[in-house]
Amino acid sequence: MFVVVHELPGRIRFRSDKPFGRDIALRLAEGLDALPGIEGVRVNPRTGSVLLLYAFPEALGAARRLLAQNPLSLPRVMEPETSGRNSRPSFAPLLRYFLLRPLLPMPLRMFAALRRGLPFLFKGAASLLHGRLNVEVLDATAIGASLIMRDFNTVGLLTLLLAFGESLEEWTRKKSLTSLAERLALTVNTIWVRRGGQELQIPLEHLADGDLVVVRAGSAIPVDGRVMEGEASVNQASMTGEALGVLRAPGSFVFAGTVVEEGWIAVEPTGVGRQTRFHQIVRFIDESEARKAGIQGKMERLADAVVPFSFLLAGLVLLVTRNPMRAAGVLMVDYSCALKLATPLAILAAIREGAGRGVLVKGGRFLEVLAQADAVVFDKTGTLTESRPHVREVVPAPGRTREEVLRLAACLEEHFPHPVAHAVVRRAEEENLHHQEEHADVKYVVAHGIASELRGQRVFIGSRHYIEQDEGISVESMLPEVARLAEAGQSVLYLAINNDIAGLIGVEDPLRRESPEIIRSLREHGARRIVMLTGDDERSAAAVARRLGIDEYRAQVLPTDKAEIVKSLKDEGFRVLMIGDGINDSPALSCADVSVSMKDSSDIAREVADISLLSSSLAELVVLRELSCAVLEKIERNYRFIIGFNSSLILLGMFGLITPALSAFLHNASTVYVSARSTRRCLPPVRVPK
Repeated sequence: MFVVVHELPGRIRFRSDKPFGRDIALRLAEGLDALPGIEGVRVNPRTGSVLLLYAFPEALGAARRLLAQNPLSLPRVMEPETSGRNSRPSFAPLLRYFLLRPLLPMPLRMFAALRRGLPFLFKGAASLLHGRLNVEVLDATAIGASLIMRDFNTVGLLTLLLAFGESLEEWTRKKSLTSLAERLALTVNTIWVRRGGQELQIPLEHLADGDLVVVRAGSAIPVDGRVMEGEASVNQASMTGEALGVLRAPGSFVFAGTVVEEGWIAVEPTGVGRQTRFHQIVRFIDESEARKAGIQGKMERLADAVVPFSFLLAGLVLLVTRNPMRAAGVLMVDYSCALKLATPLAILAAIREGAGRGVLVKGGRFLEVLAQADAVVFDKTGTLTESRPHVREVVPAPGRTREEVLRLAACLEEHFPHPVAHAVVRRAEEENLHHQEEHADVKYVVAHGIASELRGQRVFIGSRHYIEQDEGISVESMLPEVARLAEAGQSVLYLAINNDIAGLIGVEDPLRRESPEIIRSLREHGARRIVMLTGDDERSAAAVARRLGIDEYRAQVLPTDKAEIVKSLKDEGFRVLMIGDGINDSPALSCADVSVSMKDSSDIAREVADISLLSSSLAELVVLRELSCAVLEKIERNYRFIIGFNSSLILLGMFGLITPALSAFLHNASTVYVSARSTRRCLPPVRVPK
């Protein structure tokens, strides 16, 4: 059963009391989209949400009746290549009109004109009955006037162009809808639990009170809960955005969607399914999107706004001249046809061009907002950085050599499949530091460090807490170097031999090479504020911001903190562009005026983002900005041409200098011309070096 959770005029959101799968989501979406008066549909099976945009109350009533049905009774969704409504608009009808229609006898032309004109007449009448004086009414009036004057050629061409425009709009809208069943959440079907002294594998939905969920290395944690047994290094990059694992021991809390890298834990669930932190974030996003107003195209709003003036002008012409032909000439030349046709074509061409350049735009309105964005908010990890730890520096203690420190560190770290361990081993291999040492069993203290015995000496590597607190080894002598590495934005590994500190290894998540240049380019393209958000501590965040040339940053932020920062920028009057990649970024992505996800983003980030980068480079951001500005400039040029040319036709018709038929022909010809011009590239083609 679906219940209403949010409602605005022309916009309503339902939510199901039971989750449903992709097949039902597609059936619902296709069935709702086929209803007359439904202008937009978004179905999210993971949250049980159905968002509708509708034109009039009858459409909402039909949607309610459909949602009350058994979803499985709805027809199965056709594949895109066989679905007529999802097919690509064709110019074939236009060609048939110009090439074959002149060969038809007049009675058939009359019948064809009437058949094609009746749907537009009915649509205009329906709009009037609902108290709306819009483009549909103007189109119906122009068609009706042509029929009365027996100008069937004009009726045929006008209806054909209008139908073609509608198909283009429909296809554009279809292409811009986000995926209805996008992989959004953690897909764990079975789990291991400890029940009655035994470990059992059960479906997640069969989890009972008193069960302990057992999670081992390499597995995702399926529930929110408290660790009761075991120790593990948990990668919380999906939740916090940071790549380094954190220790989780008895008494610690873990969250669904995070991953155990080493060790094992037994978790007492505190949240399952929709009670998890993950789904709280999903609901936050859902509610944020419910508050977003549905945005109609600027040109469509303008086309509707000038309709009353077109009728007023035609009435004045008729009143003054007493000449119905001159009044008809005014009605024949409306601005709506060209505006409604050329604008979606320009947007569609820009979307295609963006896809060819590694940018997937989910709707034309996002291009418009992007061109106006003057504040850019970046998540750091995975967006400005590569999310791949790298050894930056090796600092030996007095009496030790750099090579000795790195070689011993690699000797211990090679035994463990951890990103930081891999970084240390990789750096030793790059410097050809080979080791054949024989050492005793290696002891691993989860999320703290490693201990071993080598040639009669005890060797330790790990965190400061492990070296100082667990092993009682002072690092006082190297604190200035520790501070320097931290100021440079590096995480520090400590190496000790016996009871003495032997050296430090600085590990950093390297910046994308193009990040500083992208920051500069965005400023050149109109970004007045650029803000970096990170879960890092203040000192590391400041260091990274300096290297990037970013003056403004926020450190140690949580997912909802990021959303509040975006909201505060919007409250200050900025149009905000947010770029992120993780679950932690999703609330902010949803709250931003326009949002961009990276290629390797989490499923939820890709779902929420308005635009997705198809490559791993940030360079597409500049391309995206240039594309958005170029398509808006093209639309503005089209607007000036349409207004200027058609206004000239109206003036000529008012003074009787051209006939209504000629006026309609020139108007439609200009529509075809500006539409063809709209399909041209916005940016110069990319030249591939030979």
